[in-house]
Amino acid sequence: MSELKFNKATDTEHEIKLDSTLVYANWLSGAGYGGQAAGLEVGTVFVGDGAKIEIKGKSAKGKSLGKINDTIRNDRFVGELEIPEDIEAGDEIYFEVNLSKNGLSGESNRVPAFPAVRVTNMSWSQDEARRGDVLTLSADVEGLRTGTEVMLAIYEHDQDGAHDFITEFPSEVSNGRIEAEWEYEYHEDTDEIPTEWEMERYGGTYNPPEYFFTIKVENAELGRDQESGLLLFKDFIEIELQNNDDSPIANVEYTIYLPDGEERTGTLDSNGYAREDNVPPGRCQIFFGSISQ
Repeated sequence: MSELKFNKATDTEHEIKLDSTLVYANWLSGAGYGGQAAGLEVGTVFVGDGAKIEIKGKSAKGKSLGKINDTIRNDRFVGELEIPEDIEAGDEIYFEVNLSKNGLSGESNRVPAFPAVRVTNMSWSQDEARRGDVLTLSADVEGLRTGTEVMLAIYEHDQDGAHDFITEFPSEVSNGRIEAEWEYEYHEDTDEIPTEWEMERYGGTYNPPEYFFTIKVENAELGRDQESGLLLFKDFIEIELQNNDDSPIANVEYTIYLPDGEERTGTLDSNGYAREDNVPPGRCQIFFGSISQ
């Protein structure tokens, strides 16, 4: 950018010409993967809002990544180009920028390209989870080198497709495989899970919490169709029955109506206590038999 010099009187109006400049043209990630979109950013100065911009994506080995014809706002443009599925390992991608009306052109940085990433055999180490369980998430992966960092994301499955994000954490590829451990914790408010009675009254079916995981590689997220399978959550219930003076009421029969419609019966022990495992989460109803005074 040329230096601006002001050597005229300040009590009159003067017209000053500002030179437009292409400041940078960069990829937003350090690599491109076949079949995925790669984000890019272009920064300018004084090109004017609405200035036309043309971007052509290329690879060092002659692959075309397509074109973008758009306009710049606030001296900045952000977009993306699709990396060809058949990009070869060892290739590099870059893009050319042309702002013809401003007389500006330039070339972006170059980043390595890799073939399309393919993930198979996504799975949980078990089909059901309970509070505090440590689960292993695993998958086979092609197209990523050993040591490549990916993100594993966990979602709670929703029947209407509006899956709830739970958490995400990093992992690394090792010899074509990804393995990571996750300690399960249930945070959902069980009041939001309808009971069987509510389902019968308002329609629908009981839907216990189920989870799937995805693998994020740069801008792509693999496994959104629940290829990992659904992990089912099972809970437990602890029952304690006491008198007004906090002393236990022992050996009382009880009946529990679980949120999925199941009915269970049992008897409290000598401490007025009982525990039921493998219970579907949600609101339960508990009824006690006769209590001797």
